[in-house]
Amino acid sequence: MIIRTRLAAGVCALLAALTAGLAFPAGAAAGEPTGQDAPKVDLVLDVSGSMRARDIDGQSRMAAAKQAFNEVLDATPEEVELGIRTLGADYPGDDRKTGCKDTAQLYPVGPLNRTEAKTAVATLTPTGWTPIGPALLKAAGDLDGGDGSKRIVLISDGEDTCAPLDPCEVAREIAAKGIGLTIDTLGLVPTAKLSRQLSCIAEATGGTYTSVEHQDELTDRVNQLVDRAADPVVTPVPTEGADRCAGAPTLKSGLYTDREEFGQQRFYRVDVRPGQELRASVSVAADRAVNPGYGVLMRAVTSKGREIVRGEAAGNGRTDVISTGLRYPKAESDDEDAPAEAVCLAVSHSFSAASGVKTTPGLPLELTVDVVDAPSQAGDVAAFGLGRGWWLLGVLILTGFLAGLVWGWLSRWRVAVWRTN
Repeated sequence: MIIRTRLAAGVCALLAALTAGLAFPAGAAAGEPTGQDAPKVDLVLDVSGSMRARDIDGQSRMAAAKQAFNEVLDATPEEVELGIRTLGADYPGDDRKTGCKDTAQLYPVGPLNRTEAKTAVATLTPTGWTPIGPALLKAAGDLDGGDGSKRIVLISDGEDTCAPLDPCEVAREIAAKGIGLTIDTLGLVPTAKLSRQLSCIAEATGGTYTSVEHQDELTDRVNQLVDRAADPVVTPVPTEGADRCAGAPTLKSGLYTDREEFGQQRFYRVDVRPGQELRASVSVAADRAVNPGYGVLMRAVTSKGREIVRGEAAGNGRTDVISTGLRYPKAESDDEDAPAEAVCLAVSHSFSAASGVKTTPGLPLELTVDVVDAPSQAGDVAAFGLGRGWWLLGVLILTGFLAGLVWGWLSRWRVAVWRTN
């Protein structure tokens, strides 16, 4: 029984490892950094009147933010171009229309002069409204241009007061532009409503949300996010899938981003030559409230619609991202001039919007395509994603069978000896 249990565990581990390799295929071209310009970070700080509250380590939220900013400015890597934008810092009145325009660039995004940046931060006084949506739009403009990484770090202690310009919708619009901009959010002593709003903003662009109640937590988290901006990144290329294979865009190896409506199917074309292998994966993000029960399906089909291979994943409950992938090897040909085969990737998902949630724009999807030289004996790679793992699975099965026979023989021999004695 022990041997059979271990064998079953080994087979399950093998299948899990091979399935993971299928769902997330490695891509040489897709995994190479593309940003050449300096990474850019725009720190967006809430300076509204509520920042006067004294509930962070015995000091005001504004004082904690200033101290954190000074330490972050000292630790900012030389290669990072950093700027600071404020919201609610200048208008103290009650006119909502004016208050919702109150956002300004305190320090321009560019090479950092630490003394000038600290001097600018020292002048801040909690003042007015909380126009998060308008501030995010302006911050996206601050980071416009260049192909390096771009990151907005939003720090706020209250939800937006300038709806109907919903900051979640603003974040989705920014993500839909495909400019590779990430928004990370930090909530100072947040309420449940603020946490939901800041989480929604971050999720729309693949960023993170962090709840902060102490000054050292704020310093450490902002430092982490600024340092992360300096890491090499791959910038997805915006594309637009077609509703049928015939009109699909032709993609090369790389990382792509698109939007897919609920109940829609998107097609993308990839040319695969004899002796090559297509490896593709797709991730669909739920950037808004969705109903339980969902799935994502990716199929490789011929230009005439015949399915070659598929990858699928499903779940039930709350999720942010669901992913799947596939591999398709094309056999070698004796004809050196054999043409490439047009393979269409058909992507669909079964997410459904919760009641009252907008269905447009569609959910963001990220598509990885990699065309590489196919392995030898490529014909079995597509079958269950095992590839050359078939021989290992066969060895495990044979070993388990023989071990079972030996164990059974030993058990019978021991019983016979016990009866004799």
